[in-house]
Amino acid sequence: MVDNGKEFAAHKAMRAESKVPVYFVHPHSPWERPTNENTNGLLREFFPKYTSFLTVTQEHLDYAIHLFNNRPQKCLNWKTPYQALAEELLHLV
Repeated sequence: MVDNGKEFAAHKAMRAESKVPVYFVHPHSPWERPTNENTNGLLREFFPKYTSFLTVTQEHLDYAIHLFNNRPQKCLNWKTPYQALAEELLHLV
């Protein structure tokens, strides 16, 4: 599911090339994207609202990414994003 942002203006071409269906959520309906909203909340633990990314160092970003990607998530059957990605990549080989 995607929102109605301009970054999805070429969704028809993306869908045709990838054969992946694209679904749009209704504006102002965050309950239609619970994983996205949960992820936003988790990111706020590292970068509170109004954080100026001009002052965030690469080391701080790397640390946050490392913690985030090694945190088990319910939507991944309590696997970490790294574990889930590794399993998916094994299926491609």
